[in-house]
Amino acid sequence: MVLNLGPQHPSTHGVLRVILILDGEIVVDAKPDIGFLHRGIEKLAEHRTYHQTIVFTDRLDYLAALSNNLAYVLAVEKLLQLEIPKRAHYIRIALVELQRIASHLFWLGTHAHDLGAMTPLFYSLREREAIMDIFETVTGSRLTPSFMRIGGVAADMDSSSVRDIQKFIANFSERVDDYEMLLTGNPIWKSRTCGVGIIPSEECINLGLSGPLLRASGCGWDIRKSTPYSSYDDFDFEIPVGSTGDVYDRYLVRIKEMRQSAWIVSQAIEGLPEGRWIAREQAAVFPDKQGVASDIYAMIHHFNLVLEGVRPPAGEVYHSIESPRGELGFYIVSNGGNQPLRLKIRAPSFVNLQSLVRMVKGKLLSDAIASISTIDIVLAEVDR
Repeated sequence: MVLNLGPQHPSTHGVLRVILILDGEIVVDAKPDIGFLHRGIEKLAEHRTYHQTIVFTDRLDYLAALSNNLAYVLAVEKLLQLEIPKRAHYIRIALVELQRIASHLFWLGTHAHDLGAMTPLFYSLREREAIMDIFETVTGSRLTPSFMRIGGVAADMDSSSVRDIQKFIANFSERVDDYEMLLTGNPIWKSRTCGVGIIPSEECINLGLSGPLLRASGCGWDIRKSTPYSSYDDFDFEIPVGSTGDVYDRYLVRIKEMRQSAWIVSQAIEGLPEGRWIAREQAAVFPDKQGVASDIYAMIHHFNLVLEGVRPPAGEVYHSIESPRGELGFYIVSNGGNQPLRLKIRAPSFVNLQSLVRMVKGKLLSDAIASISTIDIVLAEVDR
């Protein structure tokens, strides 16, 4: 029997439709269909200046917009060979690690709900809402802040925002304990997740998987450790790994990652350096708004950047970060103009989706729900 799983089913979390071929309750084969949601962001970027493309990156992954901001601006800064202040690095890290927690919280709540546990959804969205409030205070927006800038960040982090973050981090460990009390040792939860959707580490590598899916199989690959960026080498943190590579291991890895992210945020806030939060002296950086109102040279510079943009030297770069879903990379080709000649995005959701067939083939239909949910696919990221 041929059965369409989704797109209305909660575990698909978007417009994903999976065409399942069943023999009774056993999945004989599966074919993911992401539909017609393609928005052409890579092509749009070829007709925008480097600054204008930042707002597109928010829409790639609406659950981790700041992570996408960071990956893009780091690639452009690499192309420009631009150094940014240390304070900007720490602010970026604090925000993207909070974003990782928020993304994992949304995954945890919806994943548990897909398997019939409703309470964790309320708990996790409660903490995510607190993070969204912090984002609103710091960046002025909750979901798509476009806060990262070429050369730093859009605004400094004041003492009030620092106190809000410290208050959240101080209570967060107890909140994670609550999630684990509900799920980790729950015999029903373990029966639905242990031994389900197993992918060995060798196969994960062959498929190009990254992020929690790869680490749950026992491979401790994390770009924050392997190729540190944005001063990650200044911080002390561990990379959680699993052993079996099943749905339960992916759950545990994400739980532990939230604890580690909270520890990184705490270090970033406690050790926040003094000084500038954006490299104003660089030609690619917009001048201060007050300066634009009072200095003719600043106004001309601002006008030129808006109208003409920045012109990096001809060449090509690739820069990747460890997003909540895995390796997110931007490949940019410059011909010396004010717009990218080519922009290519390595979206982890798109690559990780390859594992779905391997997870569900030969398994029960009920296990397919758990496996699809555990991949943590953001379809907007797939349809870039």
